[in-house]
Amino acid sequence: QLQFVESGGGLVQPGGSLRLSCAASGFTLDYYGIGWFRQAPGKEREGVSCIYMSGITTTYADSVKGRFTISRDNAKNTVYLQMNSLKPEDTAVYYCAALKYYCSEDVSRYNYWGQGTQVTVSS
Repeated sequence: QLQFVESGGGLVQPGGSLRLSCAASGFTLDYYGIGWFRQAPGKEREGVSCIYMSGITTTYADSVKGRFTISRDNAKNTVYLQMNSLKPEDTAVYYCAALKYYCSEDVSRYNYWGQGTQVTVSS
C-alpha cells in the first residue's frame, strides 16, 4: 500500500519550533517532488514548501520563507519540514504529498496524501 505518514506536530508557543516528518511506505521517494501543505479550519489547503527529487531545489510560500526549511533523506525515504519562529497563523493540519519528478503549485496534481499532523501555535 502506497502511503505517507506525517508526524511531529503538536502544541507550541509562538516563537517556538517543530520538526515535521513525512515517511513514505510502499514506494521510494527518489523520483518524486515532495510537497508540504497545510489546511486551517475554514480555509483551503495551501502549499507551504516543496523539494524537488534532486534535493537541491526547494520552494517556499512567502508566508514561511526564512522560517521553514524543507529537506529530504532518500535513504530513510523521509522528508522533513523544520519550522522555526512559529506564529499563531501557522496553526493548521499539515500534510505531505508526492508528485512524480517535479513540484507544482497545483495542489490537485499531487498523489499519495498522508493523514496529516496537527500543528497548533498558541500561548
